[in-house]
This record gives sequence, structure tokens and C-alpha cells, in this order.
Amino acid sequence: MTHETRLRSATKEVVLGHDRPFCLIGERINPTGRRIFQEQLRAGDLSAIERDVAAQVAGGADVLDVNMGVPLTDEADLLARAITLVQSLTDLPICIDSSVVDALEAGLAAYQGRALVNSVTAEDDRMAAILPLVKRYDAAVIALPNDEDEIPMEADRRLELVARIVEVATTEYGIAVEDIVIDPLAMPIGADTSVVQTTLTTMRRIRDEYGLNMTCGASNVSFGMPNRHAIGAAFLPMAMTAGLTSAIMDARTPQIVEAVKAADLLLGHDEWGSAWIASHRAKQAVAP
Repeated sequence: MTHETRLRSATKEVVLGHDRPFCLIGERINPTGRRIFQEQLRAGDLSAIERDVAAQVAGGADVLDVNMGVPLTDEADLLARAITLVQSLTDLPICIDSSVVDALEAGLAAYQGRALVNSVTAEDDRMAAILPLVKRYDAAVIALPNDEDEIPMEADRRLELVARIVEVATTEYGIAVEDIVIDPLAMPIGADTSVVQTTLTTMRRIRDEYGLNMTCGASNVSFGMPNRHAIGAAFLPMAMTAGLTSAIMDARTPQIVEAVKAADLLLGHDEWGSAWIASHRAKQAVAP
């Protein structure tokens, strides 16, 4: 049995599922590594968010990840304001992304709809801090199978931690199993060429043993390598066949987005090829 995870804005629903089209979670609304954006946010200037939203929507994002982790700011206030702004610009659901519990709560309180929370780990204190918020605000949550001791390099250990997260979330906090989205830990291939095989094995086992939806930071795999878009365009279709149902990625990269859409077609997630054909016709219509 596989599960479906339902996310909503005030007016739109997006469903993650193993028999559904792949869900693109646009990652661009994030100041990490963007010095000018960080300076603008510290000054209270949120105008770059408007451009980022437009670009991710135009690229085909289904959900928008919003992260406001800027040092020397009130992240809770900034995240709440950013979420309100994003919701005034688009009806796409939001993935609320923060490692700061107070910021997550402020973001959830400001959000109109059913959010995806990014993220919780198998650490006892993190689960105790974050899972009650997930339950209180009727959200879904991304869970990473690592604990205070390690980021496991073996699939067996990752599955043990998935089992622990599922047990704690469902029995201690009453969170529905379908609202747990697992990040199977995509690691950089440049550091160790065996890591992707471990991730794919982890994905297959999570799908087969739990039927849970999964997501990952797609760009992690190609970090440090040349021609990163080609690697991403190969990795995601492979991961989709292993059970990955969404990815946090930059929707401004047509090479990767088109590879995902082609994989949807080939996996039978695009009935009669209607989405693929419509996209092709739309591009023809605006071609010079």
C-alpha cells in the first residue's frame, strides 16, 4: 500500500503520491549563499521574493519552499512576513523551511492552508519540539533519517531511523502516517561515487516497506561536480523509478524539469501524454 500526502494553500491542493505526477518543490526562496538577498532581507526589503516566486512558478514548481534563515534577523517575524507575501502572489502550497522552532511556529500560524514542514530528524529533542507543531497546525512533515550520532551511510541504518520516526510520530503525536514525507538523504557523488546507489536502495525500501512519499535536496547529488544540470537530469528520473515522489530543486533549470516531465510520461503518470503535449505546444506558441 502506498500513501498520498495532501498539501493545500487557501485555494489549491497538491497531492504527493506514487501514482501521481512528480511534485517539484521550488527551492529558490532561500537566502543561503545569496549575500545580496541577505542584505536586502536585513534591511526589510522583500522585493526579491516577488521575483523568485515568479521565476519558480514560471519554471513549473508545484510547491514553494520558503526559508528565511538570515543571521542577525528575527527569523520568526521575517518568515511570517515572507509567507504572507508569497501567498499574496501565488496559490501554490508552501513548504515552511527552518531549523528554528519559533520560526516554524510563526510560519505555520501565518500560513493559510495545509503546509509541509521542512524538517525533523530522528533526534528525540527535535521530534519533541517539532512534531507537536505539525499536529497542532495539521501539517505534513519532511523527516530525515539521521540522529544525534550520525548521518548514516548504510541503507539498513536509515531504515531503522525511518521506523523510529514513523513510530514516534504516529503513536506519540497522532500524526497520520501519510503526512510523513521521508528524505532518504541524497549525498554528493563527488565525495563518494557509491552514495547514490545507497540512496536509491533506501528509496526502494521505503516505498516497498512503508509506501511513504519521499523528497530530497536534488542538487546535493551533483555538488562539487562539473555540468551539474546533466547529473540532476539523470538522477531524478532514476530516483523516480525507485520511489521518489518529489524533490526540492530550482525550477529555473529546464533541463532537469523536462527530464522529470519526460519520466512522468514514461512511468504512466501523465495520462495520454496530455501534459507533455500541452507543454510542447505552449513552447511552440511563444517561439520566435
